[in-house]
Amino acid sequence: MSGPKAVIKTVDMAEEMQTDAIEIAQEAIGSYMMEKDMANFIKREFDKKYQPTWHVIIGKSWGALVTHATKNFIYFYLGDIAILIFKSG
Repeated sequence: MSGPKAVIKTVDMAEEMQTDAIEIAQEAIGSYMMEKDMANFIKREFDKKYQPTWHVIIGKSWGALVTHATKNFIYFYLGDIAILIFKSG
């Protein structure tokens, strides 16, 4: 998928899941205008493919400290949009 190159900042996730995260996020950014809709799309896709419960935070100016399940965390940028995807619960 075309679009901005992903810049991974922090990751604790298998390479296949990382690739899925980036591709699904690119699809969400290309399909939706509002960040809440992008996040909801990514969450639904990850819940379907990797079992619940996934959480997604998207935006341009924020910070977070989260506890996550081992091997289920990625924080990256697509252009100026920061994306955090993690599983807990």
